[in-house]
Amino acid sequence: MALRDVKPTRSELINLKRKIRLSERGYNILKMKRDGLILEFFKVLDEAKTTRGALEEKYGKAVGMIALSNTVEGTLALKSAALSVKEIPTIQLKSKNIMGVVVPEISSSKVKKGLLERGYGLLGTTSVMDETASSYEDLVEAIIRSAEIETTMKKLLDEIESTKRRVNALEFKVIPELTEARDFIKMRLDEMEREELFRLKKIKARTKG
Repeated sequence: MALRDVKPTRSELINLKRKIRLSERGYNILKMKRDGLILEFFKVLDEAKTTRGALEEKYGKAVGMIALSNTVEGTLALKSAALSVKEIPTIQLKSKNIMGVVVPEISSSKVKKGLLERGYGLLGTTSVMDETASSYEDLVEAIIRSAEIETTMKKLLDEIESTKRRVNALEFKVIPELTEARDFIKMRLDEMEREELFRLKKIKARTKG
């Protein structure tokens, strides 16, 4: 189709300008959201490093204690102590919002127990058994905390990637295409006005003649 055959209207130009304004506003909002999410991600990342270190430390201690307890108490005594636990730990899963991203909030109860709450008799066992139980309770708490942090990191990272894609689409595709269409329509409207003015002048000249 020839350029002369394209006859846009003023309403089309106004509509395009409105779309550009909305797109630019959306772009700025999404950019702020992306930057905010990145800041939140790095905060959680710092916490994750601490949590991972604590988890590795507690895991190493628990493994060492179970080996020592197995030697001191014996496998049968360990199994008997494990089966004597009456109150099973429970986990409560809630959620919280970080800049529009729903992330988990995990809490637990009955993980850490006192000596009398563990079920096995204090007579006939050594302090090694108590330390072993305590080290595994610490490990379970560290695992729960780590699960919350790791899941939060993944959800934030997914949202950052999604937001980045939308920002890039607006910046490099949507806004440039709308701007190009606006400039074309404006140019064509100006040209049509000149053509109309030239036509009216010709008519006026003929009338005078």
